[in-house]
Amino acid sequence: MSKMKWAQQLAKDAGVHIQWHEVSDQAWGQQKNAALAAGEIDDVDIDTFSPSDAAHNPEAFEELGKDLNKLPNVQKFFRDRPDIKKTVTLGGKIYVLPSGRFKKFEGAGSHLMINKQWLDKLGLKVPTTWDELENVLKAFKTRDPNGNGKADEIPFNPKKLETDRITDWYLPTILMNSTGIVTTSNSGPSQNGIYVKNGKVGNFMQTPQFRQVIEFLYKLRSEGLTPQDWVTADDDKYNARNGGDGKSAATVGVAFGWDDSAFGAYGSKIANQYISIPMPAAPGVPQSKVVADGSGPMTRFENFKCAMSSHAANKDAALKVINLLYSKKYSIQQEYGTIGTDVLQKGPNSYEVTPGFRKKMAEGSNLPALSDRLAGWVSDDINVTGDYVADHFAKADEAYHEQYKHYSHTKDMMPNYVQLPESEQNDFANTNTALFNYAIPVVARFVTKGGADNDAKWNEFQSNLKKYKIEDNTKLWQKAYDQQVK
Repeated sequence: MSKMKWAQQLAKDAGVHIQWHEVSDQAWGQQKNAALAAGEIDDVDIDTFSPSDAAHNPEAFEELGKDLNKLPNVQKFFRDRPDIKKTVTLGGKIYVLPSGRFKKFEGAGSHLMINKQWLDKLGLKVPTTWDELENVLKAFKTRDPNGNGKADEIPFNPKKLETDRITDWYLPTILMNSTGIVTTSNSGPSQNGIYVKNGKVGNFMQTPQFRQVIEFLYKLRSEGLTPQDWVTADDDKYNARNGGDGKSAATVGVAFGWDDSAFGAYGSKIANQYISIPMPAAPGVPQSKVVADGSGPMTRFENFKCAMSSHAANKDAALKVINLLYSKKYSIQQEYGTIGTDVLQKGPNSYEVTPGFRKKMAEGSNLPALSDRLAGWVSDDINVTGDYVADHFAKADEAYHEQYKHYSHTKDMMPNYVQLPESEQNDFANTNTALFNYAIPVVARFVTKGGADNDAKWNEFQSNLKKYKIEDNTKLWQKAYDQQVK
């Protein structure tokens, strides 16, 4: 950090000396609780603490909600995006500030990607239903679409089940959207199965639609259209399968991913074969009722980006640094590097990422910026060219623009600003621990060995979900939804 030119300029503009402390994600995961217990946190903290951390340790943090008169750039952020302000407001207090990246990153983080080159070679159309998808997958398995004469094609490559949640980035349970139930898979209670339909909160593990998804995943596995070990395959194996031979021969037909980079570097022969497609309709679901994952705001905005110690030696100096971080000048530089070196200013609100910065992005190391770790916000009126990550992501998300219109983003999904009060968070977490210790192994058996189509087995599963207090969590979220959604 100390070597980044924009960080040196930040110190000069603030009139302070900044001593930067850096820690890896893995190390911080081990150190955070000890730091909180000791009350020893740095004056300004970036990408380290969540609103929940602060709510449980309020004495360690500055209540930034009281300092907004000294944070005009943050005030402007909150005026433009009041929904994002709500994501960091707990009990009427704000301890941690959110961040916002370039506007092209506001979209579903998990896109259904298909090998368009294989479709074209086999004379197939983009599937729009599960039945059509299954037929396409069968063709991918039997008709040698990669042309290497080997039966090495993996028609559908699902990501393994998690042990403590039912959906997440790239998990096949995102197929719930095919049934008309909206997921917000990137974060929030949707990862625990919580969904909303016309203002009523439920858990989709208790729905016939979830049973449909489970039966479909079992059917695909039983027909050899997925790897037999996909339920437990580690991330390295999953990613290696997506990458094909690493040169020109793809081996995966369909997978969920961020965009085509799930299959290789942007512009590579394998990555270029893939496009995103709308969610295909489950049986009995009209196209007008099929939806797409509602994680858009959570992909662009995060609520754990900037905190301040309550024991900062020079409170005014710390607040000045924070306000500068949330200025246009430093938000852009946090995401894209130093203006004039890494990113060029082409107009008052127009910027161009340089080839040198793009090269460093591709290399994945020594990036002279915080990128998605920024503690700032790039407002909607700012345009950036040359960010191929944003461009590819936005292109992938275009497939879902129509399906986003098929549901209310307040009545048919849990808005990202709805949160449980601190007094109920532990109850929710404790219930989930026991619930998923039971549920995930059962779901794993259903998708590998079958049985979800057996009424007795399915009813036993449903009965046990209730024994593990699944409905207690639903009640907590219904209460929070009713209180916080206007």
